[in-house]
Amino acid sequence: MEQNERLRHASSFGAAATAYAEHRPDYAQAAVRWALEPAPGLRVLDLGAGTGKLTATLVAVGADVTAVEPDPAMLTELRRALPEVRALPGSAEAIPLPDASVDAVLAGNAMHWFDMAVAGPEIARVLAPGGILAGLWNVMDDRVDWVAGLARVSGSAAIGPRDTPTNWRAETADMHLPKTGGAARFGSPEQTEFPHGQRRTADSLVATLATRAGMLVMPEQEQEATLGRIRAFLASRPETADGEFTLPMLTCVLRVRRR
Repeated sequence: MEQNERLRHASSFGAAATAYAEHRPDYAQAAVRWALEPAPGLRVLDLGAGTGKLTATLVAVGADVTAVEPDPAMLTELRRALPEVRALPGSAEAIPLPDASVDAVLAGNAMHWFDMAVAGPEIARVLAPGGILAGLWNVMDDRVDWVAGLARVSGSAAIGPRDTPTNWRAETADMHLPKTGGAARFGSPEQTEFPHGQRRTADSLVATLATRAGMLVMPEQEQEATLGRIRAFLASRPETADGEFTLPMLTCVLRVRRR
């Protein structure tokens, strides 16, 4: 994705902040604990924190969290949901924290929006020696037959290659590296995945997919056609046609240590 297109997608979420807060899933606690395991302490920056989905899980596992989010509407939702958390405006490229002030930087479904040529040095700056950078992604488990069918019907705007376990490792393996040939600020990556799930109905799953960046920037007529195909597919499957069901998911993690 080119820089201008990446920025357009990254800035699309504010208009859907309330729906994002309502419909996006949280993160598996086991994944968050694994991400933090080698960190020298529990001072954690949730970078690109959105409406606080990862922030809430970090609070639940006992971390001392600071959340940083560039979009004012998303930040408002985070502060409403988690008033006890320190939440600041800022971005991965301009982090409003002092040098060596956190033990870990975590990003939930956000690292792919960072310009690591700029964000890498900034993240390294705020990390204490031996600090950890980890990206977490909630992906749909397309090893389950009906989920694979949903991915085919939805198209890449709603369920892209980074959104399924089939491809996420390749898509994220170098996410911590600058794309412009700058110096790497972090060591070798480790990747793993943890079982997760989200209780949904057909309507709420459609609403969840409508908050994906590719859907938010889509022309209205095309968006409605895509969502219509998804609704029809879910209505046709016994697993999803009636009432609540668990959407099979994984929380996948990329973890690297500051050099």
